[in-house]
Amino acid sequence: MDLREYIRDVPDFPEPGIFFKDITPLLGDVKAFDYAITQLANHYRDADFDVIVPVESRGFLFGAPLAQALGKSIVPVRKPGKLPSKTYSAEYTLEYGTNTLEIHVDGVENGRKVLIMDDLLATGGTLAAAARLVEKAGGTVIGVGVIIELTFLEGRKLLSEYDLYSMIQY
Repeated sequence: MDLREYIRDVPDFPEPGIFFKDITPLLGDVKAFDYAITQLANHYRDADFDVIVPVESRGFLFGAPLAQALGKSIVPVRKPGKLPSKTYSAEYTLEYGTNTLEIHVDGVENGRKVLIMDDLLATGGTLAAAARLVEKAGGTVIGVGVIIELTFLEGRKLLSEYDLYSMIQY
């Protein structure tokens, strides 16, 4: 199945000059979504890790069913003020601004092996911040998984020390 058929291009979103890759058609098609999760599960089935850290918010959409398929737990990385307990935070740069992510201080037990999951890799800032948070919490990042990679933005460079898997490249 070619998942590119289920990715919609939206110009000038969330602001002028950005060409957004919209995954909602993929999410809206049961067979395409199931295929995506099955492909992720097949890729990571034999990987040695303990927990999936999905990144808010679209990373949750893929991280949760992947965790269930592989029998793994989840520790969410969220935007500021969304987690109810003490957190670590990391600021990062987007292709159109800056933002901050947080993780619970006790979310990743020391020495746990972590797979970070998101929908898209652009400049790499979001996923690099998530990796810093995991490491600050005492975890070891064994890999980063995404559905879409925008190769022309070279986000892979910020994640060069991690095993990166992307299902679709543009």
